[in-house]
Amino acid sequence: MPDPLELIPAAFERQKFAIARLISVFEDPRPVAADQRKRILEALQSSGRSRRGMFLGFTGTPGAGKSTLVGELANRLIEQNPERCLAVLAVDPSSHVSGGSILGDRTRVRFSFGDDRLYFRSQASDQELGGISRTTFSVLRLLYHLFDVIVVETVGIGQSEIEIQQTADRVFLLLQPLAGDQIQFMKAGIMEIPDCFIINKSDEKEAAERTFHALRASLQLIRPGENRVPIFRTSALTGMGLQDVLDYFLDLLKERTDAPALDASLYRREVYYFEKWVKDELGRQGLHMLSDLGGARELMDKAGGFDGAQKAVLQAVQESRTELETKVSEVIR
Repeated sequence: MPDPLELIPAAFERQKFAIARLISVFEDPRPVAADQRKRILEALQSSGRSRRGMFLGFTGTPGAGKSTLVGELANRLIEQNPERCLAVLAVDPSSHVSGGSILGDRTRVRFSFGDDRLYFRSQASDQELGGISRTTFSVLRLLYHLFDVIVVETVGIGQSEIEIQQTADRVFLLLQPLAGDQIQFMKAGIMEIPDCFIINKSDEKEAAERTFHALRASLQLIRPGENRVPIFRTSALTGMGLQDVLDYFLDLLKERTDAPALDASLYRREVYYFEKWVKDELGRQGLHMLSDLGGARELMDKAGGFDGAQKAVLQAVQESRTELETKVSEVIR
């Protein structure tokens, strides 16, 4: 593989081969890849070409029509806005038996794949409970610099699948008319997560109307202190309501003018995900170690960011493991 830094100019031109090769680096768990990611991000940040993309999370029960709706919205966005570009990162469930995954979102999303302003990538969930893969956020850190809008389509929400709240700038929860989803979500505490709700498949107008009023009543009960939470009624089949959602996207994009604030927001997410990575890799002992070092943010600041801190931890773990193996070997001789 060529030096990943050589792929950056092509990635800024949205050449899909270059983007795919860079994504492979951001999905690579090896220590050497952490160093490569650090160099890539430094080059992207200093290029003056970063788009500082907006992360939009789409979640909902399986069968709610997430993939189809995302595809229709993506196509409309690039058709109506020639200067904009969009990426979709779709997470598919992994088998608890084989560990494999059928990346079926590719078959349900209808894109103009010849347009370089649209990029689609599937990921297996790796049996993670948060609705996204363990490498999803790592890849988002790359796409942040290359696209205006990055849509994250989760594996489908359940009682544990709330990680998207820590990831996206806006979270959209898709419901189906009269499916009773809002009752289940109320019990699981999920109704408190989304910034917006979408009642999809609303071409069944009477059912959609009843669901709308039931949802509004539920929100008034659960989130009484908030301003009116947006609820959209859409149909990918007829096009109903799609323009309203798209206009909402575009209004959000217009507000994203403060580059330092956007970068700071991304850094806060990096701190969260670094701490999560330490916990996943090293458990409670890892969190104790992190606390002794001053916490995730302090370690990242000293190490030059997420990837530098990750590399430092991996190297320390390897050295400790080697030392432990040596001592154990001496004991059992």
